[in-house]
Amino acid sequence: MPLVMVVTRDVADRYRGFLGSLMLEVAPTVYISPRMNPGVRVRTWNVLSNWHKNEPQGSIVMVWRDVSATGGIEIATLGTPPRELIDVDGLWLVRKSS
Repeated sequence: MPLVMVVTRDVADRYRGFLGSLMLEVAPTVYISPRMNPGVRVRTWNVLSNWHKNEPQGSIVMVWRDVSATGGIEIATLGTPPRELIDVDGLWLVRKSS
C-alpha cells in the first residue's frame, strides 16, 4: 500500500474536512496517507471528482506510487493547476502554465 498525497488549492471547506478525516494534514491543504490501499484511493478520488464537477473551483492534485507509470508515480488533477506536467522520455518535467 503506497503513500498517497493530495494537495488542494482554493477549494471549498468541505474538501478539507473530508480529506482530514481520511488523511493527515501535514501542512495547510497538503494531505498524506502512508498506507492507503488502491480501493480507498479510487473512492476518495471519485468523491473529490464528483464534488469538483458540481462546484468547479480551485484545483486538486493527487500523487501516488505506481512503478509502471512515468517516473514511478501516477498523478491525477482536477481544475487548473498553476503548473503543467509533461512526460519527456519517461521523466516528468514541470512547465509554468501561461
